[in-house]
Amino acid sequence: MKIKYKNLYTHFIFITQNRLPLIQEQHRERIEKYITGIVSNNQCHLYAIYANTDHVHFLISREPSMDEQTIATIIEKSSSRFINENNLCLGNFQWQASCSAFSVSKGDVDRVCKYILNQKEHHRKKTFNEEYDEFIKFYQKTIKPV
Repeated sequence: MKIKYKNLYTHFIFITQNRLPLIQEQHRERIEKYITGIVSNNQCHLYAIYANTDHVHFLISREPSMDEQTIATIIEKSSSRFINENNLCLGNFQWQASCSAFSVSKGDVDRVCKYILNQKEHHRKKTFNEEYDEFIKFYQKTIKPV
């Protein structure tokens, strides 16, 4: 059966290996643009992205045929290769072996975009660990088994 309408929004968080501050401000936009291109080249749409020094947030919509694991693996491998080939960090760049993917309802897309685009200000008030713990608690709390 062909799916005519879809609302498949996912908020990803990729973390640098060992949470090291490997993404330098002077290369942030170049890395963001590259990830945007990867998403677009895989029939997905990127709504917002922000690369912090040790993690990246981005919100995408995707085709039903493209699951979260597949797009995450494509982005992880391609962006790591791009960062290393272009010497955009000191030493060897790697993402952690796992990332996080949170589903987002259509009604929350604007709120999540604002949150992602306001990362620089947000992290002046809250560390990444505090932020991440809040995400996990929120999503565990709202998930109710059937």
